[in-house]
Amino acid sequence: MPKPAPDQPPRPVLNILLAAPRGFCAGVDRAIKIVELALQKFGAPVYVRHEIVHNRHVVDSLKAKGAIFVEELDEIPQTDAPVIFSAHGVPRAVPAAAKARNLFYLDATCPLVSKVHAEARQHYEAGLQIVLIGHAGHPEVVGTLGQLPAGAAALVETVADARTFEPRDPTRLAYITQTTLSVDDTAAIVGVLRQRFPDIVGPRKEDICYATTNRQEAVKAIAARCDRLIVVGAPNSSNSLRLVEVAERAGCPKALLVQRASEIPWEHFDGIATLGVTAGASAPELLVEQIIDAFRARFQVRLEKVVTREERIAFNVPRELRETGAP
Repeated sequence: MPKPAPDQPPRPVLNILLAAPRGFCAGVDRAIKIVELALQKFGAPVYVRHEIVHNRHVVDSLKAKGAIFVEELDEIPQTDAPVIFSAHGVPRAVPAAAKARNLFYLDATCPLVSKVHAEARQHYEAGLQIVLIGHAGHPEVVGTLGQLPAGAAALVETVADARTFEPRDPTRLAYITQTTLSVDDTAAIVGVLRQRFPDIVGPRKEDICYATTNRQEAVKAIAARCDRLIVVGAPNSSNSLRLVEVAERAGCPKALLVQRASEIPWEHFDGIATLGVTAGASAPELLVEQIIDAFRARFQVRLEKVVTREERIAFNVPRELRETGAP
């Protein structure tokens, strides 16, 4: 008679604190919906300039449905197919080039980014030099700078930059910011600018978007209780990277950016008792669920949802996708 299999060792207990709000924001949700509705209405292919949002899972799923991603318009052949601009926004030269080629384009720029673009143009028309607080090379920063003539805005990335910035006229200044920055870092930079240039004009309502602010607040609420914290997001996602920084500053010994369950670096989670989990604004909830399931396979998980705010914001898609008939 065969011997019974030895009992499996008990799985260690792991408390998971699941932060909310997390994941998709209204701007990301709208951008993805624009691509999906364009595919439904016009059929494949639909061209998308730059990643519609910074998440590989989202991009790959849209590719599978017939979206073709390009970095520049000159990669697109002459076509009647829709061309979609990403949620991060584009320089004014991009829609101008699309019009020159008679391309049918749809703008998926987040309305909160469009608000910053409008501020930039208003400040320029008022004769003010503009300070843009943001990260060099990020598509949103490229798009915002591209609303203005060359040299009309100066990019400031750090407190040190703010301390050394020399304006043309210290009494004729305005500042705007990238929407996905660290709230605390940006406040420190603005503080230096206001101290040095008391007349500087700021936005009527903060440029950092509600979703970035809310996700950072949610992480701060759980960070000190966690031995480790996972931010589900992509390495080129600004708001996701900021969540890693915020978690560690708020008391978590180590926070890690993880794109998907198959990439969890398990060596960082040996012997922990409490794990925090959140997701950047471009990460779908499916990836969060898969990561939690991966921990359930190794731990006896006790899940606690920590909700710091409810979000009910939604943005309309372009009218061309709400109307019937040809564009």
